[in-house]
Amino acid sequence: MKKFFFIIFVSLFFLSKNFAASSESVYDKIDLFSEVLDKINKEYVDDVDQSKALDAAINGVLQSLDPYSAYMTPDIFNKAQEETSGRFGGLGIEVTMEHGVVKIISPIDNSPASKVGVKAGDYIVKINNIQVQGKSLMEAVELMRGPVGSDIEITVRRRGVKKALIFNITRDFIQVQSVKLKLIDNNIGYIRLNSFNENSSNQIKNKLKKLSKDNNIKGYILDLRNNPGGLLTQAIKISDFFLNNGEIVSTRGRKSSENRKWFAKKGDIINGKSLIVLINYGSASAAEIVAGALKDHKRAILIGENSFGKGSVQSIIPLKNRGAIRLTISKYYLPSGQSINEVGVTPDIEVAEDSEEFKMDTKTDNQLNFALKLLNG
Repeated sequence: MKKFFFIIFVSLFFLSKNFAASSESVYDKIDLFSEVLDKINKEYVDDVDQSKALDAAINGVLQSLDPYSAYMTPDIFNKAQEETSGRFGGLGIEVTMEHGVVKIISPIDNSPASKVGVKAGDYIVKINNIQVQGKSLMEAVELMRGPVGSDIEITVRRRGVKKALIFNITRDFIQVQSVKLKLIDNNIGYIRLNSFNENSSNQIKNKLKKLSKDNNIKGYILDLRNNPGGLLTQAIKISDFFLNNGEIVSTRGRKSSENRKWFAKKGDIINGKSLIVLINYGSASAAEIVAGALKDHKRAILIGENSFGKGSVQSIIPLKNRGAIRLTISKYYLPSGQSINEVGVTPDIEVAEDSEEFKMDTKTDNQLNFALKLLNG
């Protein structure tokens, strides 16, 4: 058994921040780890599921690196693949871990969570009266999963609100309609992008061509509010739609192979017409790449609120047990050379949301209404 734990710990240790420590220190830590496991097995008040304990150890090493690195069991990995393809079950929220608490990056439009009033930036402190603090992100995610149609209660803390908020949510299938496009005021093209999944760029291209064919479009609004991000490749393709040249984004990592740059190719899909991008605190990751690239090239005016600030790239690395690790391998940088990590993208014109939930309606949506006025002169 000790030999087994020794092999496991060697694998874990070399993923940690301290992997460059001296050999003597490494072996001291291995001995300590083996001793702790032995004490747990002999002295802990209840029987210990050694498989779960080792999963927790793996996850602990990964989450000590940053909030976005984590271990995915085979079941979680399978569900994550379903989410990337655009259809999955759950509450409809993108989450991260911050200071040991689960933080909501963004609720997905028309999801069970968004319908009851969950907002970007909320901190989940309880799930069905179970304290979340002290649990890993994946453990918290598992608590939120359940059969479609079943109910769940989450307790959240919100900035500026003294009292905890309790939401009762019914789980449902989440069908991510990545792109919505419509005509506003007869001559303004409105593009709502909810996420960056594998179909997003094709949807935008096809819908833009159809909209512009029979309408005299004056300008466009790209709405990236409450967009939690997604696939980097899609962010690059969608940025390229609106640019004729120049750098879109670069990544820098520990390995030279992760130091890459992506550039726009000639061909602005909207032929240089005016473009406004809407962002808020729920705009993260790939959404920030697009907003930042268009801002740096002065191709679009950004309106709204400062974005979330997720400026790192994760790679999903499959494991032999059919699980995977999600590991941060690089950080991305805007054309200006600025990293948005923990900083976000600042709008050109700051316009606060005027209600608890933006409505995407010119009568009630302060940010959208401001953009329309700007385009209409």
